[in-house]
Amino acid sequence: MPEPEATGTERNEASPGTAVDSPSPAGGASPQSAKSVAVWVLVGLVGALGWGILALSRGEEISAAWLLAAALGSYAIGYRFYARFIAERVLKVDKTRATPAERLDNGVDFHPTDRRVLFGHHFAAVAGAGPLVGPVLAAQMGYLPGTIWIVAGVIFAGAVQDMVTLFFSTRRDGRSLGQMARDEIGPVGGAAALVAVFAIMIILLAVLALVIVNALAHSPWGVFSIGMTIPIALFMGFYLRVLRPGRVTEISVIGVALLLLAIVAGGWVAESSLASTFTLEKETLVLWMVAYGFIASVLPVWMLLAPRDYLSTFMKVGTIALLALGVVVAMPTLKMPAVTDFAARGDGPVFAGSMFPFVFITIACGALSGFHALVSSGTTPKMIQKETQVRVIGYGAMLTESFVAVMAIIAATIIEPGLFFAVNSPAGVIGTTVETASQAVAHFGFAISPEYLTQAAKDVEEASLLSRTGGAPTFALGMSEIFSSVIGGAGTKAFWYHFAIMFEALFILTTLDAGTRVGRFMLQDTLGNVHKPFKDISWKPGVWLASALVVGGWGYFLWVGIKDPLGGINQLFPLFGIANQLLAAVALAVCTTLLVKSGRLTWAWVTGVPLAWDVAVTLTASYQKVFSDDVKVGFFAQRDKYQEGIDAGKVLKPAKNMDEMHTIVTNATVDGVLSALFAALIIIVLLDAARTCLKAVGSPETVRLSEVPWTESKIIAPAGLIATAEERAELAAAGLDAGGGRAKEPVA
Repeated sequence: MPEPEATGTERNEASPGTAVDSPSPAGGASPQSAKSVAVWVLVGLVGALGWGILALSRGEEISAAWLLAAALGSYAIGYRFYARFIAERVLKVDKTRATPAERLDNGVDFHPTDRRVLFGHHFAAVAGAGPLVGPVLAAQMGYLPGTIWIVAGVIFAGAVQDMVTLFFSTRRDGRSLGQMARDEIGPVGGAAALVAVFAIMIILLAVLALVIVNALAHSPWGVFSIGMTIPIALFMGFYLRVLRPGRVTEISVIGVALLLLAIVAGGWVAESSLASTFTLEKETLVLWMVAYGFIASVLPVWMLLAPRDYLSTFMKVGTIALLALGVVVAMPTLKMPAVTDFAARGDGPVFAGSMFPFVFITIACGALSGFHALVSSGTTPKMIQKETQVRVIGYGAMLTESFVAVMAIIAATIIEPGLFFAVNSPAGVIGTTVETASQAVAHFGFAISPEYLTQAAKDVEEASLLSRTGGAPTFALGMSEIFSSVIGGAGTKAFWYHFAIMFEALFILTTLDAGTRVGRFMLQDTLGNVHKPFKDISWKPGVWLASALVVGGWGYFLWVGIKDPLGGINQLFPLFGIANQLLAAVALAVCTTLLVKSGRLTWAWVTGVPLAWDVAVTLTASYQKVFSDDVKVGFFAQRDKYQEGIDAGKVLKPAKNMDEMHTIVTNATVDGVLSALFAALIIIVLLDAARTCLKAVGSPETVRLSEVPWTESKIIAPAGLIATAEERAELAAAGLDAGGGRAKEPVA
């Protein structure tokens, strides 16, 4: 088998072993039977019918099941055809090529991992707060704009970014996104990318940590149940590594049983004398989370991180699947209008700004997320067994997260619109009593009585639901509405509501530990440009120092944030959405550059088109956040307003005193400056990427890639979660089970 050229360009498409000749997750490259064609035509019709009903309704009651049909039909078509096209025609994934996990296996960071476990890790690592809360907040604009972006955005942008980034990082020994930018774009754009990516990542991790702290504070049930996932994961890791290597099915059954027991036991603990032991203050939770983040970052990946994420995926996917089933059984109607007046006016109480660009910024992770590119160039490329698995892990996991976002928008739009706005509007807008909230919501164009608001809180055993902003409580309300309609009736709403709150905390926590490890990789890559030993990501001093710096970074902002409602990460929280989408622009720019440099100019539109869209959205949003005269949108306009208040000796809401007025001025100034800085850094990256692409097209002989040389793979493993008939035969001939691995005997 010939090696690639020195430039790292692809081998001939017809070379043996490329994806053209290899079986695919969807069932191989054999001609489609009439039955297969009929099935896919039916799937397409179901999706089209769902979209048609959603788009053409004019005031009629619509079941949420149609939204479900539109999304699932679109996902199936996108994965079966578009993802396969990208994997086989654009990337030319090669099942004969050894991955970094195989070549550099050290049992710590590089470790070939069963694709089922790795799918669980990748999904758990990327699926954080965004798909749960972003779509809920975007429901302010109606159910249709958000749904269209969630589904179309993931198929053509988000899942593409994740898969292509994973592929190119795998070809480069699992290099981080920032380091790939430096290696492939150039020192100027690369330096800008390194600074922007690391700074944005610290902000994202601190925001995720803040959501977890708020969810778990004073919740013994949540703290106990989530805490127990750590020893369960350790047991699973040793089971697969030492006790019963490769027995994924066995440990999956055991792990799920233990997880369910931990959840049930959490309820017992909350009602027992142990409740006080597991009732933690926010400060204590921060310390525990920082310690856990450090430990999870330095331990071997097989020991804690991968099995814990895999375990969490059962909880995440299982709950969402049951929620979807509940929608089919209960058939709740969508009560929010398809498009609200706020979409055009841009003066919504949940978040300010017009539909373009802010609905796309708000949804973020459910459709396109820059954070995903960090994981796709962080832990996952160091664990993937075969290149052919990038489709199911990169594209497939992102589709799964997008489905979570679809369920979130359903949960937000099946409850009464008046209740939605009462829950998600700040107290400064609706007041602090059910009477003032009812009046304020009426001004929005939706009716809700004080009695209804009181009863809604009583049903879920909460003192009040007013101004429970952030999206999580609304998702829990919708989830309790669906589950109680199917199981137990109205009397179980409180149970399902609090179950949903705990579920959300578990959902987000797995992103934090993986993100910390990714941050450690990124920082080591960056420091390695100055001191070469840091390039070895398993060098112990580098591991410990980089991990400490990363957890220290997000831990500092988190600690200050929980001590000061206007400080720390609370100061940077408004940057979360835009920063995340700017990060996606970096990833898509790197991917587009690599497509051009590796001789795939014909296919550069695959990442180039979503890049152009993302740049238009994020730079428009950045411009408005910096220069808008609307105090609800522009940071500097807000600064000027509160500075004028200070000069006049007035205290303006939400400030309670003059000290808080000064803090708000400082926060708005910092946010405005950082918004401008991040946008400027991204523009530098884009310009340098464009220069590199033009040079590659004009002088292809000068192209040099950092792609490692081709090495033959000795691992045999299926490309998808379920092995095809051809793959099963290959595994059997090699004496391997469904998990794959190195052949136990020569393949016949």
